[in-house]
Amino acid sequence: MRIAGLQHAGTPGDVDANLAVLDAAAARAAAAGCRLLVTPEMFLTGYDIGARVKHLAREPLEERTAEVAARHGLALAVGLPQPAESGVGVTNSVLLLDDRGRRVVRYDKTHLFGDLDRAMFVPGRIPVVTAELEGIRLGFLVCYDVEFPETVRAAALAGADLVVVPTAQMEPFAFVAEHLIRVRAWENQVYVAYVNHSGSEGDLRYVGRSSVCAPSGEVLAVADADGEALLVADVDAEVVRTARRENPYLDDLRPEFRPGSRSAADPGVPPAPGTGKL
Repeated sequence: MRIAGLQHAGTPGDVDANLAVLDAAAARAAAAGCRLLVTPEMFLTGYDIGARVKHLAREPLEERTAEVAARHGLALAVGLPQPAESGVGVTNSVLLLDDRGRRVVRYDKTHLFGDLDRAMFVPGRIPVVTAELEGIRLGFLVCYDVEFPETVRAAALAGADLVVVPTAQMEPFAFVAEHLIRVRAWENQVYVAYVNHSGSEGDLRYVGRSSVCAPSGEVLAVADADGEALLVADVDAEVVRTARRENPYLDDLRPEFRPGSRSAADPGVPPAPGTGKL
């Protein structure tokens, strides 16, 4: 499956302008044979926009995005705010809509970064969300989530071939985009699509450097630190299966150390040698 990632500064607080950018990018991606377009984190509204995010979350963002997907016959993974499913607060979310504009899945960011995130959002409660699109199993994370190795490992163990990561990565954390994403792809034998903003917004200066990385750690497509870009790359579930045969980290991982398993800290599990109480 061919995918695209849109690196763009967007227009903070202007949903109409950002939908116009998304529409144009969807047209280009569809013309290039892509079946999925991924946006940055909170692209539809802007990220560092303060209290406005709570108002914009109540607008029909999903419906308007669905029109873009259906118009171009292209699946969209779009970053946007959503009313929390608990009924209290707003989540920093990504929606996967299919090529007819129907919702496939919603993922809410689980790891909130710093005062900015915590002032605007409530954390998601479901750590692993996957969905299948044209034979590719997708997993979803948002920005800071990918910086925890457990999150990508959990998605890989749940069968993800491609981990989709809308992000709003800012200075001084360019090393995450430059180095960490390749490592996450390699250590889990998954594709990772890491799609960032460019330019600046509020007090933030974004680092760009969006990329799509292969299970081998190879960078298939990458954007510059500044400016707009439409990354295009091909992902293949058979490449993932081959990579996992050749580098069997997931098979060789001891079951007791898998995410969610009982650890040596649990009373029922004996301590490892050399870690007994004094």
